[in-house]
Amino acid sequence: QVHLVESGGGLVQAGGSLGLSCADSGRTFSSHVMGWFRRPPGKEREFVAAISWSGGYTYYADSVKGRFTISRDNAKNTVYLQMNSLKPEDTAVYYCAASPSSGVTGTSEARFDSWGQGTQVTVSS
Repeated sequence: QVHLVESGGGLVQAGGSLGLSCADSGRTFSSHVMGWFRRPPGKEREFVAAISWSGGYTYYADSVKGRFTISRDNAKNTVYLQMNSLKPEDTAVYYCAASPSSGVTGTSEARFDSWGQGTQVTVSS
């Protein structure tokens, strides 16, 4: 069972940084690929980043590559998203998600079966 709770969202100026956390209260965190998605205002939810169960493999959407870093601490059942050089177009509700399937390059929402409630990130220009 996976139960995910995001935290760390807020308001930041363009060019600034923000870190998100997602804690899992379940008992199978370390066996799941973890991902971050976001839903910009008026748009569909989109893939942001994913990390393998070991943390050794990561995958990013082109729009965030080089600016965002996903990481995880299996001892704390927590996945992180460090966001640097933020842009107004990064404004969205950010969700963490867990997938029981292996591999980090699958970006479809369908492979993720557990989701957090989301946290708002707003980047002002």
